[in-house]
Amino acid sequence: MEKRIQADMVSAMKAKETVRLASLRAIKAAIMLAKTAEGATGEVDDTAIVKIIQKLVKQRKESAQQYNDAGRPELAENELAEAAVMEVYLPKQLSEAEVEEQLKVIIAEVGASKPSDMGKVMGTATKRLAGLAEGKMISALVKKLLS
Repeated sequence: MEKRIQADMVSAMKAKETVRLASLRAIKAAIMLAKTAEGATGEVDDTAIVKIIQKLVKQRKESAQQYNDAGRPELAENELAEAAVMEVYLPKQLSEAEVEEQLKVIIAEVGASKPSDMGKVMGTATKRLAGLAEGKMISALVKKLLS
């Protein structure tokens, strides 16, 4: 995945696609930080790269929301454009109905039946659905299913 990002970065440079290039540079910089972080092995696998990109997308969306709240739609538009470029490298997100089906299976597996069992369900669900659904959605659906 890292090689794909590097190759796409080169093609974005050649095509003079500024938003795409800025997004890919941000991803590359985050990967380099992860590689050189204290205690790191110097290698980052695809799973870690997906987590890094998810974090960057979330940051961009939160920034866009803050820009919109501050009355700066032109800055929000740029953040959302960068997030859209980054989302190309993420696995396809599950729909709310698909997540709900998965959660029903997980709830049955762990034997959860009441709202106080939410921790058990969330632990399994976040591992199993990592990269496939947002944590907020998972949490909200688990609450709904257990209440």
